[in-house]
Amino acid sequence: MSNILAGLFEHRSDYKKLETDLESSGFGNSDYIVYLNDTTHNGSQYLASVVVKDNGQIDDAKTIFTQNSVLKTYLFENMGIEQAHYNNLKKYIDARSKAEIHNSPDVKIKASSNGIDSEVKF
Repeated sequence: MSNILAGLFEHRSDYKKLETDLESSGFGNSDYIVYLNDTTHNGSQYLASVVVKDNGQIDDAKTIFTQNSVLKTYLFENMGIEQAHYNNLKKYIDARSKAEIHNSPDVKIKASSNGIDSEVKF
């Protein structure tokens, strides 16, 4: 079974260039899907998924994604292109995002510089 590498791209990146880069790198037209979520395609983020069969193809696809301003990539193992519907991928991505432990801001704890001394009476 193949795997799916999905990427969320910045709004300023060109999805046509991504398609061209994937095809010139050896991925066929039936090996990837670009999901556009509005009719103008300008000013919005988009999602793309690529079928990858081995680590070499994963590295190639990640390199192409990086060159095309990817924000985040997700690898879905044992998933074929026929299962890579937008709503299905979005559901998995949302679940992974909720499960991620995000960095918390630095917390500064103000501690007393002096301990209990002889002036404290009980």
